Amino acid sequence: MNILELSEQEIVRRNSLSELRKMGIEPYPAAEFVVTGHTKEIKENFRDEDAEMREVSIAGRIMSRRIMGKASFMELQDAEGRIQVYISRDDICPDENKDIYNIFFKKLLDIGDFVGIEGFVFRTQMGEITVHAKTIKMLSKSLRPLPIVKVKDGVTYDAFEDPELRYRQRYVDLVVNEGVKDIFIKRTKVYNSMREYFNGHGYMEVETPILQSIPGGAAARPFITHHNALDIPLYLRIANELYLKRLIVGGFEGVYEFSKNFRNEGMDRTHNPEFTCMEIYVSYKDYNWMMNFTEKMIEKICLDVNGTTEVKVGDNVINFKAPFRCVTMIDSIKEFTGIDITGMGEEQLRDVCKQIGVEVDETMGKGKLIDEIFGEKCEGNYIQPTFIIDYPIEMSPLTKRHRNNPELTERFELMVNGKELCNAYSELNDPIDQYERFVEQMKLSEKGDDEAMIIDKDFIRALEYGMPPTSGMGIGMDRLVMLMTGQTTIQEVLFFPQMRPEKVVKRDKEEAYTAIGVPAEWVPAIQKLGYLTVDSMKDAKPGKMQQELCGLNKKFKLELTNPTLEQVTEWVAKAQA
Repeated sequence: MNILELSEQEIVRRNSLSELRKMGIEPYPAAEFVVTGHTKEIKENFRDEDAEMREVSIAGRIMSRRIMGKASFMELQDAEGRIQVYISRDDICPDENKDIYNIFFKKLLDIGDFVGIEGFVFRTQMGEITVHAKTIKMLSKSLRPLPIVKVKDGVTYDAFEDPELRYRQRYVDLVVNEGVKDIFIKRTKVYNSMREYFNGHGYMEVETPILQSIPGGAAARPFITHHNALDIPLYLRIANELYLKRLIVGGFEGVYEFSKNFRNEGMDRTHNPEFTCMEIYVSYKDYNWMMNFTEKMIEKICLDVNGTTEVKVGDNVINFKAPFRCVTMIDSIKEFTGIDITGMGEEQLRDVCKQIGVEVDETMGKGKLIDEIFGEKCEGNYIQPTFIIDYPIEMSPLTKRHRNNPELTERFELMVNGKELCNAYSELNDPIDQYERFVEQMKLSEKGDDEAMIIDKDFIRALEYGMPPTSGMGIGMDRLVMLMTGQTTIQEVLFFPQMRPEKVVKRDKEEAYTAIGVPAEWVPAIQKLGYLTVDSMKDAKPGKMQQELCGLNKKFKLELTNPTLEQVTEWVAKAQA
């Protein structure tokens, strides 16, 4: 990398890197640095009345420095928080040689560097718990400057808040933005709480294939890849449902999996093409049991994560105290559209969609039409947790028919804050009925519905061996974490959400400049001035350009022969030609 491609601060830091090595200090040492204390724990356990000062060894990133002659302060950040460190020249340099303080600490360390501190804990006259350093050790040199977020009198300055930058550079976001790390700590607590709940009931966590020969278990567009050795297409899983049910056939009473799923669909505030879903299947249960099981689970998670059943999400305060409200799909549509769709066929439903302004297309069957009506007119109204139950059979190809109405299925979805959170069935275990439903799905596929299910003949075979009555439930973990942390976008709860490729600024290659007479060694300097293409040189003022190039040559000690005004004028003229 040419030095001119770097910012001034980056150049300074690389020079510091070289100086460290000249001093015999390794900027990236290999040896273990033994840590005996962390910031949060040190502060919590400090007692002014302790007779002996506690000796500690801490490590972390330098976040600020105040250099004041023979003594200085810096702020160190580790995984738990920040703590002040007091650096005295004569303490860290007890001998005559003061280079560790005067050169290493004062001149060669930068904000963002990792250091190890050995010393003791005390309280300053200002009342701040501080580590008094006896030794300071270089652990890792930071070559890029961190964006420094300053807070004064409750006002934040220079905030690193651009969403695209934050999501693309999550590593920076976690360092400089307070509270971001807490979201992900809570995410782990959500998973741990759910596992504890399932394990407490005696259910087993399992793993099923991510690469599947048939993308089954949901209606979605898959990602397709190719297996070279087998010479077959494979699909990244859209759901793990059919595999978990095979395990129920195999004799497990209850199985669950935190499943990483992939759907080749659009991205928005609540959708990412890669997401986590938890699915659980329990033998000898039905959807009524699963509703009770689910609401108690979510109440427990909310208490474990937040210490209360209430969470503020945007302008809404959501209460996860069980039991939750329960409404049938047909009653919901009737409530918000005034239309009773009971017994309607496909054409009648199309007329209803037209009547209430819901956009549809010819590929949509009866199930999709009902889904569109509900999604457009009903779903967004359910802020507090509400079970929507008894879906029409066309919407639920893997669900058991309703025991009281064969037109419906024993299915529920939990709506929270205007979005679906989880989906559950009394699972279809009749292999003949299941096959017929798959056939109907294939007809939709032939009509052009690229989200329709493919017939999984091996799954049918499994059902033919007999699957006990079973209830299953799937819950979107990312959406659940959004709710538990009060976030309104899925990107806030994913460490690394999917992003569009970074825009790359167009740069001409060296050959384009040499073609107009620019010596190759001067190309980086010209681009440093902002002339990234030959075409951009057309408007350059030769006199100014020559002065700036000479200035760069001197400033960065390039040791090049300065171009004459005549030479620069000729370059510009050829660029204009």
